[in-house]
Amino acid sequence: MATVTLHGNEIHTNGDLPRVGSKAPDFTLTDRDLNDVSLGDWVGKKKLLSIFPSIDTPVCALSTKKFNDYAREHADSVLLMVSADLPFAHKRFCGDEGLDNVLTLSSMRAPEFAANYGVQLEDGPLAGLCARAVLVLDENDNVVHSELVPEIGQEPDYDAALKALG
Repeated sequence: MATVTLHGNEIHTNGDLPRVGSKAPDFTLTDRDLNDVSLGDWVGKKKLLSIFPSIDTPVCALSTKKFNDYAREHADSVLLMVSADLPFAHKRFCGDEGLDNVLTLSSMRAPEFAANYGVQLEDGPLAGLCARAVLVLDENDNVVHSELVPEIGQEPDYDAALKALG
């Protein structure tokens, strides 16, 4: 179990984020067109997973935009934005913002995703949603960067994540 904060108040996660050097757990999530996709769909590619509470909050929206800007110039990597939001919210947000370089994925059919990745918030006003975290995986799904953002309202360390992505 890890501890993060929301506006300075402690909140606990259900476990720990996968550590650098470990194999990322497989998943099946739902894309914005209601298709199920799994980690294996991007075998052989570097992947960044930006995990967050909701696309409809300022920091989540901002980080999605920043990662989209990076992805525009780096087609060799896949940037996956993961939340419990419905695919319809992801599609609306990306359409409104003109984002087409990141892939948004919903855990609506896979509540085990947050549990398996150790990011499920166990208490506080966002209980049941995901904590903010960034993972970078190599072409074989080994974790090369792992960040659980200590304050949910804080942006992730973009530079460290993007450096790890290469």
